[in-house]
Amino acid sequence: MHRTRVKVSEGVLDANETIARDNRDDFERHGVTVINLMSAPGAGKTSLLERALEDLGDVRVGVLEGDVQGTLDADRLASLHLPVTQINTDPGFGGECHLDANMVRSALPEVPLDEVDLLVIENVGNLVCPAEFSVGEDSRVMVCSVAEGEDKPLKYPLMFRTCSLVLVNKIDLLPHLDYDLDLFLRNLDAVHPDVERMLVSARTGEGTEAWRKWLLRAAG
Repeated sequence: MHRTRVKVSEGVLDANETIARDNRDDFERHGVTVINLMSAPGAGKTSLLERALEDLGDVRVGVLEGDVQGTLDADRLASLHLPVTQINTDPGFGGECHLDANMVRSALPEVPLDEVDLLVIENVGNLVCPAEFSVGEDSRVMVCSVAEGEDKPLKYPLMFRTCSLVLVNKIDLLPHLDYDLDLFLRNLDAVHPDVERMLVSARTGEGTEAWRKWLLRAAG
């Protein structure tokens, strides 16, 4: 019997890249800058968005919110009176732990691209799969909280390596944790030397002004 080994993962990623390019074309045609915001669950993506999106001046912002189920984060961001579109990966996409280009494309008819300058895609909380799937974004931002430990860049290097900015969140907890911030930063440099990083606290607001200004620069 003749057996053929098929590299399914390569085929899936190739198909994803094709759709991601179509998404990118649509974003560029509407003049929209797209940020893919990623993290582990509970790192503080939504809280940091709430801080930054309260006032971006004349920049019109929209959010594409990814979760397995529910609209809890989307409801929080909608209170800022900006357009929010929800993508749930369960059951329509099998409960996937990430957003891919096809999921984003399926939601684009609901996103008012003509009315936004900056679209933030808040990915599903996960440290593995989101890093593998482009969705057509301009930049990727990674949020890592100090509560996760110093070893995450070494254990999940692709997530950190593909980002333009790393936000180290919950620094208000540093006095209460056995956490070596210098060690984390050395581990970060080991996988992505000199990547831009910011020390922030969504709870106290420390460092979030720099995060807001980064988004303004990204929008152009």
